[in-house]
Amino acid sequence: MNGMGFFKRWLGGAGDSAQRPEVRRQATQGMRMLVVDDSPTICAVLGRMLEQDGYAVQKAADGERALELARAEAPELIFLDIVLPGINGFAVLRALRHDARTAHIPIVMISGNPQATEQFYAQRFGADDFIKKPFGRNDVTSSIDQLVRSGRLPARDVAFERAAALDLQKGVHVAGLASLAT
Repeated sequence: MNGMGFFKRWLGGAGDSAQRPEVRRQATQGMRMLVVDDSPTICAVLGRMLEQDGYAVQKAADGERALELARAEAPELIFLDIVLPGINGFAVLRALRHDARTAHIPIVMISGNPQATEQFYAQRFGADDFIKKPFGRNDVTSSIDQLVRSGRLPARDVAFERAAALDLQKGVHVAGLASLAT
């Protein structure tokens, strides 16, 4: 192995073609997710990431609204910021875990505070995962992958979705040919 290849692999760049990239599992397409953050930018960016992966997204800017939406809409996953106006993320997490209607929902805590104690408290109060701000698509997909692998979220059947998309394309193609024949 040459030195340059080692550094490329170590830094996450192109490496051995024999190595396959890790396949991340996605949750079921159309799954309802709730993003709770007082930053409109975080809500927009995280919401867009999730929508691009085929999830339905609702947003809340504070803890009170998050509790209302979680109880009324029963999302399958919640991304919950810790620092919120009014009720903070820890209080929302505790309330959701103590409510029979929402206790089962996986919750990923997010925070920009660099203190490691927040991650400890998030897990102690029952969060399923923790993402540190600033985060990227890789962090979000990794968290969803971990929840799917642990059985907290149902896995997306990618092979089925591809077959359905091909059938749809063939149907459109056949329908198009039939309309030309008439």
